[in-house]
Amino acid sequence: MKKIKDIRRKPKHITMIGGQALIEGVMMKGPKNIAIAVRKPDGDIDFSTQSLRKVGSKYKFLKLPFIRGSVALLEAMVTGVKSLMYSAQIWEVEEDEEPGRFEKFLEKIFKDKAEDVAIYFSFFLSMLIAVFLFMLGPSFLTNFLKTKVENHLVLNIIEGVVRVALFLTYVIAISRLEDVKRVFQYHGAEHKVIHCYENMEELTVENAKKYTTLHPRCGTSFIFMVMIVSILIFSFFGWPNPLVRAMLRIVLLPVIAGISYEINRYTGRSTSYFAYVVSYPGLLLQKITTSEPDDSQLEVAIEALKGVLVEDREADRW
Repeated sequence: MKKIKDIRRKPKHITMIGGQALIEGVMMKGPKNIAIAVRKPDGDIDFSTQSLRKVGSKYKFLKLPFIRGSVALLEAMVTGVKSLMYSAQIWEVEEDEEPGRFEKFLEKIFKDKAEDVAIYFSFFLSMLIAVFLFMLGPSFLTNFLKTKVENHLVLNIIEGVVRVALFLTYVIAISRLEDVKRVFQYHGAEHKVIHCYENMEELTVENAKKYTTLHPRCGTSFIFMVMIVSILIFSFFGWPNPLVRAMLRIVLLPVIAGISYEINRYTGRSTSYFAYVVSYPGLLLQKITTSEPDDSQLEVAIEALKGVLVEDREADRW
């Protein structure tokens, strides 16, 4: 396995194409559309595409630096949840699984809109859990040290360390689940085929296998950057009472996301040594969230990537 110090990128073409690992599949997002490839229980690959709809493309101010980050994050989360639900449905249909009670309840109330309601409910619930667990939780735990630590900067640093520790604990814990291990393998496959494409090689399993599973423009790196930036931003506001602190952590989240997005965008586009150093912590974290895929998983990732390619390679340059 390659060491992180040996994977500093020097691609021939830096693409804006990105993706996400799914349940036995991969989703890729290109300049014009989204493609999803899922390995079905019978061994065949289910493939689907849809036109890319960007809220940010309708309003120019949403494309401005630091604003576009929050928009991109919301769009990515909604697209990601939809793609995950699609891949889950492939397996439910193939295995003739009966809809659960919650699905039946939604179908009864919302009829043909039940699927959309389920998607946005899942999105809202995941956001709520993430905010409480990784934004408000560390602040609450650190507050117990307020009587012993008077320096507000130190308190914010401790909160940040607690936040990172909770996140690492969560990632390591879920990485031991068999289903998640498979998802992390598809995550590795997604990165390998993008590296292959960026090096302008033919998209084959053999070509993709030789590349690393780590990529600086990864969502895992973005999340880690959010946690680091949050330490710096929150430090400017001292250590107010719990209610004000909670409000600040929620209100400032779009600001933190916007700054983190710009940093991640820079490290994804640049091949400089400085960009490599900035992306290094995120690459370390990807050692947990990505695994070496097998040939069949690489085949799925290649199918998904091919589904978003355009004739003019410059159109997907970042």
